[in-house]
Amino acid sequence: MNLYPLGRSICNFILFPIYQFKVIGKENVPKDGGVLLCCNHIHNFDPEVIGITSPRPIHFMAKEELFSVPVLGKILPHINAFPVKRGFSDRGALRKGLEVLNDGKVLGLFPEGTRSKTGELGKGLAGAGFFALRSNAHIVPCAIIGPYKPFKRLKVVYGKPIPMDEYRQNKASVEQVTEAIMNEIKHLITAHT
Repeated sequence: MNLYPLGRSICNFILFPIYQFKVIGKENVPKDGGVLLCCNHIHNFDPEVIGITSPRPIHFMAKEELFSVPVLGKILPHINAFPVKRGFSDRGALRKGLEVLNDGKVLGLFPEGTRSKTGELGKGLAGAGFFALRSNAHIVPCAIIGPYKPFKRLKVVYGKPIPMDEYRQNKASVEQVTEAIMNEIKHLITAHT
């Protein structure tokens, strides 16, 4: 049973009045085909905010420990989340992520791997570059520009898809592609702050 639409409605009902999102560039998310949506990570509510504002349903990796939490662990698979073991390469999660992209769906990723304690953009991990190079998905950068303060407007900016042909043809490394993605996210933050 897919609870994503219900979860999205509940989150929208609760979070929109508090944070009054301003969404910019929603039209940059392709309507069809696989999309790797790469976003900065500044708050625990980031997945919900992206889920509410994105024009398409998103599949997220969630840290494996959350699937052991009573009730939540049962709900997560029904809201398009799948587990990832953090701290080392999780081949099962990588395969699942590629499957999502190859099925023409949207995979949401926070390339930093964890929430920024300072709000500053951190270094991206190789996973973003891996998915970008191993799939034919559109790569869409996204920036959440806070801070998360009640009744203050929160910006969510979707950038134009990053052209990947040159990186794929030149056999760029996953690190180079991840860096290019992070630079695009940084550009969105700078341009809209």
